[in-house]
Amino acid sequence: MKLNLKTLGLCLAAGAVLSACSEPPEIAAKAAKRPDVAPYMGADNGFMTKGWTPGEQASWTEAINKRNQSQSEYSRAK
Repeated sequence: MKLNLKTLGLCLAAGAVLSACSEPPEIAAKAAKRPDVAPYMGADNGFMTKGWTPGEQASWTEAINKRNQSQSEYSRAK
């Protein structure tokens, strides 16, 4: 009887450990990256930065540089 309880406990522990292996992989990060579309193409919606037009690489680069400068603590402290 004691051996059966020990065996049952080991089987339950092994089942708990192996159940974590059955989780599906997270694919949300893969869905966000689209290699077929350039980053500056973007979407034409209400959440865009002012002064940026989708499909124009120069305005996209300017908007990114402006955003990076406003996030820099060194340039804000001046």
